[in-house]
Amino acid sequence: MSALTIPALEPAIHKTNVWLEELAEEMNGDYDHAYKGLRASLHALRDRLTIEESSDLAAQLPLIIRGTYYEGWNPSKTPTGEKDLESFLQRMATEMAGGSSPDPEQAARAVFKLLAAHCTEGQINHVRSNLPKELQALWPE
Repeated sequence: MSALTIPALEPAIHKTNVWLEELAEEMNGDYDHAYKGLRASLHALRDRLTIEESSDLAAQLPLIIRGTYYEGWNPSKTPTGEKDLESFLQRMATEMAGGSSPDPEQAARAVFKLLAAHCTEGQINHVRSNLPKELQALWPE
């Protein structure tokens, strides 16, 4: 079976690969850890934000990463109540369980650095300001 390419999706695939490559570099070159960390970090962050703020952030994500971000989302159960670093990282660890998994704090810091590099400063400031102080510390200055 030959590989199927859909020209309209190629830019989205390329942009997703760029983001994953950057993230893998931050995570010792491990693409599996990069994806697991990205998915768990985005889900934990998404669920901690208000619906409006979560949607505003999603609008700045590449198409394929936006699909991952929204995967399994139940807006009626957000925002969740993680107010401390430990419970936020535990939520990530639970989602990444199974097989080899990255350190949740390293993954969160790497993903938040990636978001800060690719999303507008205003959006990142809004996201950070909607988080408890302990979680704000995961973001780059």
